Amino acid sequence: MFRDVAVLALDGAHAFEVGVFCEIFGIDRGADALPRYDFALVSAAGDSVPTRHGFEVRTPHGLERLASADLICVPAYDLDVRQPDRLVEELGVAAERGARILSICTGAFLLGQAGLLDGRRCTTHWRYTEELARRHPRARVESDVLYVDEDPVITGAGTAAGVDTCLHLVRKEHGSAVANAIARRMVAPPHREGGQRQYRERPQPREGTGSLTPVLAWIEANLDQGLTVEAMARHAHLSPRTFARRFQQETGTTPLQWLMGQRVLLAQHHLETTDEPITAIARRTGFGTIDNLRHHFVRRLGTTPQGYRRTFHAPHQES
Repeated sequence: MFRDVAVLALDGAHAFEVGVFCEIFGIDRGADALPRYDFALVSAAGDSVPTRHGFEVRTPHGLERLASADLICVPAYDLDVRQPDRLVEELGVAAERGARILSICTGAFLLGQAGLLDGRRCTTHWRYTEELARRHPRARVESDVLYVDEDPVITGAGTAAGVDTCLHLVRKEHGSAVANAIARRMVAPPHREGGQRQYRERPQPREGTGSLTPVLAWIEANLDQGLTVEAMARHAHLSPRTFARRFQQETGTTPLQWLMGQRVLLAQHHLETTDEPITAIARRTGFGTIDNLRHHFVRRLGTTPQGYRRTFHAPHQES
C-alpha cells in the first residue's frame, strides 16, 4: 500500500494534470477518516519550473525526494521540451526498487524514455497514441481506454482521465468507499463508463469528389431503411462485387462497416441533442431494436447509449 507520494513538476507541465495529483493525493482528509499521504512536489532543479501556461510552479524538493516515494506521479507536458536525463534515470531506479509510477496523458512518453513501457500495455491521450507507439515500438499502446493498470506502471489517457486513473488506484488500494468519498468531494464521478473512443473527434465528411459521392449521400439520407450491399450497388448501377471493391478504394472501408459507422454517428447526434426515447433513436438510425443499437454502440464507442447520453446530453432550454 502506498503512502509516500511524489509528484513531478516538469518543465512545460500542464497545470490541470499536476492539479489532479495535488487534489487527490495532496490534501489532508484525515478529519474525514480518509487516507493521508506524505505528499511532495518535486522538480529536477528543486526550485521552480515553468509550466506551459506561462507561470512557474515552485517546488521545495529535488529529485532526491524520489528515493523514498512509493508512488511517483508524472503529469502531461509539452513533448518538445526535453526533460533532464537524470530525471529519466531516477524513474528507472525507482521502478527497479518497487515504486509505482503513474502517468497522465503525455507523461507516458517520459515513462517510455525510462524503458518502463517495454512489453507493457499502456495508454495516453488518443491524439498521441500513434506517436507513442512509433517512439516506443516495444510498448503495447491501447488507444481506446481511459487508463491501463500494468502494476507497478499505470498510465492514464488525456486530461480528465487522470481523475479516473487516480481514483482507480485509490479504489484498488483502499476500497470503493474511500474512492467514492474522494470523488464526492471533487464533485466527480467515481467511475466512468467506456473509453476514449466516445471522446474522439468525429471524422469530417469527405469532399464530394469521388465517383460514389451521390451514393454516399443517398445512404446517409436513408439510414433508417434496411439497406444491404445489394441495394447500395443497385443505386450505384454496379454489381455488388464491383461496388464493394470501388467502395473500399474510395472510403478505405467496407460498405457495411461504413454504414454502421454512419448510423452510430447519427445515434450520437440524437442522444446528444434530443430527449427522444432510445427505442425511437434505434428505429430512426436503422438499428431497429435497442439491443442492436447497444451492440454496435458498445463495439464502436466502448459505452452504452444510455451511458453516452448521461455524459454528453445537453438539456433542452426554452428560449
